[in-house]
Amino acid sequence: MDVKIIERLESIEKLLIEQQTLQKQVLNFNETCKYLELSQSHLYKLTSTGAIPHYKPNGKKIYFQRQELDQWLLRNRMDSQDEIEQQAADYLIKKGKVKL
Repeated sequence: MDVKIIERLESIEKLLIEQQTLQKQVLNFNETCKYLELSQSHLYKLTSTGAIPHYKPNGKKIYFQRQELDQWLLRNRMDSQDEIEQQAADYLIKKGKVKL
């Protein structure tokens, strides 16, 4: 029974740490890996190629602004099939009006 209590306490501690990370506006490298669910090597590649916004205040440690990470995650939105069909219909209507 003691083992179950310890396991539950460890689980609660892990959840609390995750919640603290979600409250932070500036994340360090490891927190960002967890937040984005990326491996360290992949995140290093993204920073070294300038593909992801990041900060190096002293030239060594890398930091990330959570709001910018969210914006980065939501780039390159893919339209739904309904949206594509609506755009096609709008285009055909507009093209038809031009011919008149």
